[in-house]
Formats: sequence, C-alpha cells, structure tokens
Amino acid sequence: MTEANSRPHDGFHVFDTTLRDGAQREGINLTVADKLAIARHLDEFGVGFIEGGWPGANPRDTEFFARAQAELELKNAQLVAFGATRRAGGKAAEDPQLAALVASGAPVVTLVAKSHDRHVELALRTTLEENLEMVRDSVEFLRSQDRRVFIDCEHFFDGYKANPEYALAVVRTAHEAGADVVVLCDTNGGMLPAGVRDIVAAVLAETGARLGIHAQDDTGCAVANTLAAVDAGATHVQCTANGYGERVGNANLFPVTAALELKYDRRVLPAGSLAEMTRISHAVAEVVNLTPSTHQPYVGFSAFAHKAGLHASAIKVDPDLYQHIDPELVGNTMRMLVSDMAGRASIELKGKELGYDLSSDRDLAGRVVARVKAQENLGYTYEAADASFELLLRDEVNGGERLRFFELESWRTISEQGPEGRAGNEATVKLWARGERKVATGEGNGPVDALDKALRAALESIFPPLAKLELVDYKVRILEGQHGTGSKTRVLIESTDGTGTWSTVGVADNVIAASWVALEDAYTYGLLRADQQP
Repeated sequence: MTEANSRPHDGFHVFDTTLRDGAQREGINLTVADKLAIARHLDEFGVGFIEGGWPGANPRDTEFFARAQAELELKNAQLVAFGATRRAGGKAAEDPQLAALVASGAPVVTLVAKSHDRHVELALRTTLEENLEMVRDSVEFLRSQDRRVFIDCEHFFDGYKANPEYALAVVRTAHEAGADVVVLCDTNGGMLPAGVRDIVAAVLAETGARLGIHAQDDTGCAVANTLAAVDAGATHVQCTANGYGERVGNANLFPVTAALELKYDRRVLPAGSLAEMTRISHAVAEVVNLTPSTHQPYVGFSAFAHKAGLHASAIKVDPDLYQHIDPELVGNTMRMLVSDMAGRASIELKGKELGYDLSSDRDLAGRVVARVKAQENLGYTYEAADASFELLLRDEVNGGERLRFFELESWRTISEQGPEGRAGNEATVKLWARGERKVATGEGNGPVDALDKALRAALESIFPPLAKLELVDYKVRILEGQHGTGSKTRVLIESTDGTGTWSTVGVADNVIAASWVALEDAYTYGLLRADQQP
C-alpha cells in the first residue's frame, strides 16, 4: 500500500467512513474486493482519510487491511483502522484488539470512546474514572506505536446535555494524551444545526482541542449539522459516500464537500476532483449495487432538471436564474424535462439539447408544445422518455411526417398454460420493410418478450445493427381512470446498443398494445443511432 504524504489536507480533514459506517446500511454487504474498489474511487475523489473497517473484529476487515498493504496504491488518502479503547481493568499494551489495530499497518487509528456518563456505567459497566483512564492509556499506547490517533466520542451531544463536565473531561483527556482530533459524534442523529453549532463552539472554547464532527441523519439534518459544526470551528468532517449508513444514514460526502468547496470557498479536495463528483457517486453506487438516488443534491440525475415552463423561460435568458451552481462544476449536466407544463422556452431548450434549433421558428415550437400537451393528456410522459420525444420532434421538423423504418401489417400474441403449470408465450409479427414483407414469430418469458423477439427476427436480416439492441428495463403503470381493468396503460422501455441507452413510452388500452408502441419507438430510435436508412 503506497501511502499519501504524512499529513494530507491537514488544514482541514475530509474523512470518509463508507467502508465501515456506510457498510452498516441495510441492504449493503461488501466483499473485500468491493471495499478495495470503493477505496480506489474515494482516493481518486481526493478524500484525506479512508476508514477501512475494524481489523481483528471480523475476518473480512482483517483481510481487507492485509490485502490493502499489497494492492492499494493511495495517492491522496491515508488508510484508517477503526477500533475501541482498551477493555476496562486491562492495559493497552496487552489489549489484543489494540494489537490488531497496530498489526493492520494503517498509519492512522480511530478509537471510539464513551463520552456519555450513562453509557459508561450501563454499557461499559465501569466507573467514570476508569473510562477516562481507558482513553488515556489507549491513545498513549497507539502514539508509542507511531500511529496517528483520532478519537470518536460516541453519543457526545447527548452526553454533553446530560453531564457537560464529564463529556468535556473525555475530550480533554484524549487531547492531552496525544489524540490529533477529537470527533464529536451525534450517534443517535437527533441534533439540529443550532444545537450542534452552540455545543461545538463551547467545547472548542473550553478544551482547545482540534474538533471533528460525525453526524447521523435521523432528523434529516446530517449535512446541515456537519456544516454547522464547521461554522463553529470544527476542521474534520466524517462522511459517507451517498450518505450510506446505519438506519437512515450519515452525512453525505458529496453535498458536504461541494458546500465546502463552492459555498465556503475551502480547498478541501485536489484540483479538478470536484468535477468528478457525479461520476464517483455513481461508481460507488454501482459497487454497492444500489440504484443512485435521482434526486440527490449535486450529483442526482434530476439535480439540475427543469420542468416548469416559467423556469425554462428564465433559464433561456440565463441558467443561473434557476440554478445555484453551474452543474459542470460537479460533473453533472442541466436537463430540460418535457411535459404538459412545458412552454415554448422549454421546448426550445430541450430541442437545443438534442441538436435542433427551434428558436427561429415560433410556429414549429408552438406545434411541438401543442402536440406534447395533447399526448400527455392521453397519458404519455416525455420527461422519462427522451427518445420518444426526439422522434416526436423529428416528426414536426419534417412537416408532421412520421419516420418509419417498417410498416406494421399486424401483430398477435398468444399466452397458454402448459404441463406442470409452465406458461408459454408466443408472438407473430407481420410487417413491410424496404419493400419486403416479413412474417416472424418469437417465444419469450412473457407476451412482450415474445413480441420483442418476433420483431427482432423480422428485421435483423434487413437491419443488421439490431443485433446489438437490447431491452434493459421495462415499467408498466395503470393510469387513473374510472373503468378498472379498462383503464389506460403506460409502458416505459429502456434500451441499449452497448454504447448508450434511451427510453421510450407507449400508451394504449392494454399493456401489450402500449408495449408495442414503446417497442416501435425503441427500434426506430436505435436504427437512427445506427445511421440506418428506411
């Protein structure tokens, strides 16, 4: 493991605990390979410290630190091992858990310590005086082993409210023993920003220790609480990628670092790293196998998406009128959403995004607006189906003439119940393409899958690029209506050709007919991307 310089970003610490605290989120179960991959992403982003886990407490974390020694080449971050203060009544030099922290090879150790008197007496089952000695002895031992030590004061804010004198004594003890940073933890996540600011300021004034903040998000205030602590003088922030963590999560690394860089004007990341934020966020989400939140601040797909016509009119004049930053600063992009709320400005901006200049043809833009609103009144939604909107736009640009690579004669699907309850689905498609009549059948897991295979079989010999086309997502929604099963159905299909993805929409009286409409758009758009001619 190649380490970064001995004091990375030491004026201000960005400390990531995705691999430990973030991994405690329900639904996340990281392998050692996963942890190594995430560590590389975090190092590339430029955090100063990566807390890798608790060596000695479980085999996976012990293996991670062993492999990190040989496999991780960190350029910006230092690896941190997490553990606890020595056991009550023992000696730090003889404590096997502290020995495991030293053996991990990590140059930095974070020790969790009790700072709430009630937790000391009920959870540790020891005296307040012995707990202070546990903190002192553990820090001094690790310092003697040439380890940099951070102390996490667990339940600090609750402990300070209950017994401020004792909570302060824990901070002083850690600081005097040689801990570089004392981290005040809102372990239960119940604090609000004003309270965090006041307590951090008071602790800083009383102790003179370098302070950090670790905020859980149970009140939805973890990012705000972290920034409030910075306002009060904290110079060490503990976060997790995408806010992963136990219960509802931790302070989200990306909004915190973006705020520090762009709102506080603090250089806490290497030059150029902020522009990689969106990519890193999504890369980490991919490793943990969780769909990225589309509405996450700064990095979400919808973070700079505009739907209202009023907003679009202003953005056409100056994007800054409805955006707090330039999205490119964090590696994101502005998007215009097309819906029944769209006005001419929305359509012009969306057209420009897709490569069509509508600004000089008000009648054309007006026709597109009218058609979008009429279609959405029928149940279509174009904000999630850019490919279908682009086809609609092309139709209007070409005088209302629909682009067709094939003309449908008919389609039919059959579903039947076979032996032992096995279901069978078959589809037949009859169509014309480039003067040829094609009849093809397909079998699939469902009627829509069978229809897709039949359509592919009919067209692949004429349009070879369709061999790369694949449907990757399929969503069905029954639209509100008064006729129960007779209500309209909307289908959204996501497709890929291996180099890009696109979404199409179909609406009809039943799911198969709606699926056909979306399939036809998907194939048409895919052939356009492949530069095919009708």
